[in-house]
Amino acid sequence: MAIDSVSSAADALHARATRKALTRLLPVMLAAYFMAYVDRVNVALAKTHLQADVGISVTAFGLGAGIFFVSYAFLEVPSGLVMHRIGARRWIARIALTWGALSAAMMFVQGEWSFYVLRFFLGMAEAGLYPTLMYMVTLWFSQKDRATVVGFIYLAPTVALIVGNPMGGALMELDSALGLHGWQWMFLIEGLVTMLVGILVWFTLPEAPHDARWLTSEEADILSARATGDGSRTENRLKGNMKKAFARPFIVVIALIYLLNQITNVGVVFNLPSIVEDLNIHGSFLIGLVSGSSGVGATIGVLLVPVVHRRFRNEVALIGILAAATAVTAAIYVVSSSPAVQILLIAVSMIFVCGTLPLFWSVAMARMSGLVAAAGLAFINTIGLLGGFLGPYAFGLAEDATGNPGAGLWVVIACSVVGVLLTPLLANAVRSEDAADAMVPVSH
Repeated sequence: MAIDSVSSAADALHARATRKALTRLLPVMLAAYFMAYVDRVNVALAKTHLQADVGISVTAFGLGAGIFFVSYAFLEVPSGLVMHRIGARRWIARIALTWGALSAAMMFVQGEWSFYVLRFFLGMAEAGLYPTLMYMVTLWFSQKDRATVVGFIYLAPTVALIVGNPMGGALMELDSALGLHGWQWMFLIEGLVTMLVGILVWFTLPEAPHDARWLTSEEADILSARATGDGSRTENRLKGNMKKAFARPFIVVIALIYLLNQITNVGVVFNLPSIVEDLNIHGSFLIGLVSGSSGVGATIGVLLVPVVHRRFRNEVALIGILAAATAVTAAIYVVSSSPAVQILLIAVSMIFVCGTLPLFWSVAMARMSGLVAAAGLAFINTIGLLGGFLGPYAFGLAEDATGNPGAGLWVVIACSVVGVLLTPLLANAVRSEDAADAMVPVSH
């Protein structure tokens, strides 16, 4: 009875500390990720305007949109290692300030090559943001809470799709004000807001529980202890641990499935405004508003799937089910001829595509910690970012070949089917990882 009483008191203390962390950390983390996503994808709203104003072709746009992810991916792991050394707060602030400045500089695009160069440098500047946010989750939250917390973090990009597209469309209505195109106003204003978010991060985001003035020492202790879990093998050196960070089978397979997910996700997001426009919807604001429907589906996904996960428990099986559901929804889109039904189907598909994301990171976070976590999470995100390059480019090729922006949904079907086929491999890799982990004695 005494043990139960102590356990109940500790659980209550942890629950209270977790609520504080959610309330204080998430608004700042979401603000940074929200602006990252707005700056990253609102270039889609400028697609037809860039073609008309500076002569950027559909294929060139797809390449430029995707090249962001090449530089982002190349620097993702190095960025994670630097972050582990200097701290998340400083690194997120630096990222926001530099990418905000470069996002504003997009207003000076004059043709294809300036578009490529600025998108490439924008990817360099933003590299490491998302793995840093995920690493913060491993420092602050216990494993049982992580899928839910990651789901909350994904509210930033999903809300950005809902709010950011109409917001960007509204900014583009400033066309001709002070002699600037609407897309120039959009890039300038969004870049400046991002820099303000970087300043906010610098002054408000603590590095770890014991740096938070709004936590008691007992609350900080229990958050740190339960974030570590059983205290097993927190690795803070990469030397001798390279395989743990990059080459364990479950990491490789989940990275491949994440790659396919991101080809689908980014391909749809970057091309949805042109798909909507092709359905005879006109006006920048209205196109942005309708395109935001994908964000409604994505928001439902990141909130609903973690709830289902808490009851379903089997993360890997759920990943496979969601991939299958995405393939079926995209197939129905391809055979449909109703614009309203097609827009609805894209929104529904985003429930499955984005709802899967918290599951990827929950599977990974449960099996790594310390510097290995910083490097390993960055590696997984790096592979996903390659999907961010391939998605817009594949959609662009499909559109060029058919003249139909919606032809990219065939890419969605193919990626989702392969994702389903990879799910049994992930299940076997996770079982082997957990079995091997259970055989290693925990050092205290």
